[in-house]
Amino acid sequence: MVKIVSLFLIGMLVLAMFGKLRFPGQKKLRQMTCRACGRWKIGRGPCDCGKGR
Repeated sequence: MVKIVSLFLIGMLVLAMFGKLRFPGQKKLRQMTCRACGRWKIGRGPCDCGKGR
């Protein structure tokens, strides 16, 4: 039982380490949201809220 719990915790630790890595393309995904309202922008035009570029 202790072995199963310890393996589970080690697995969760490894997943947490991989989750903190910066994956390529995150900057582009962050630019696809409106800075004012946070909604996703589709295409190159301005956001529907009228505040973001």
